[in-house]
Amino acid sequence: MKIALLGAESTGKTELAQALVRHLHTQGRPAHLVPEVLREWCHRQGRTPQPHEQATIAHEQAQRVVSAPPGAVVVADTTPLMTAVYSDLLFADRSLYPMALAHQRSYHFTLLTGLDLPWVADGLQRDGPHVREPVDALVRAALMGAGIGFHTIYGHGNARLFNAANAIEIEANNYKLTGAKGTFDSKSATPWRWSCDKCSDPDCEHQLFAGLLTR
Repeated sequence: MKIALLGAESTGKTELAQALVRHLHTQGRPAHLVPEVLREWCHRQGRTPQPHEQATIAHEQAQRVVSAPPGAVVVADTTPLMTAVYSDLLFADRSLYPMALAHQRSYHFTLLTGLDLPWVADGLQRDGPHVREPVDALVRAALMGAGIGFHTIYGHGNARLFNAANAIEIEANNYKLTGAKGTFDSKSATPWRWSCDKCSDPDCEHQLFAGLLTR
């Protein structure tokens, strides 16, 4: 089984990925964390990548998933789709989308971290809070345009982990019943999709999350 975590910067992808692996281990299930290649690259090079270096990073991210230990649940702290999105946003280069979306279809579950966490500076990788909404919108558009189901995960601390684990269980049960993957919210068993073009608006997301808590 393969689980992908996607999301704009400072939305807790790495922390959630690590927490999911620990959670799986407590259940007696072997799990393998695939770290973010971009983070390692920036640390090693002391800078962010140039346009011509994006493809290498995307392919290395995918290769690490392919090379994961057999039999383990693979939890990927980002995928090539995030590289494609940033190439699109920063360099107006959409050439990585076909490869990234083909790779994304190999995951059993795709989790998108919501924008309900505060932005925190984190070295070279952080462009600023103003980048989160356009990145989030591009990720959603790419997934929905390709017909790839995903769950949006909200909550702080353990609540975020609970919602992620719950989302995986919901989609796993749905897959067993229907043989098809859907697009779900992390607190609802009903398939849904965003109905407006401002789906990454934090106020909109907060209203949605508050509504889900009352169900």
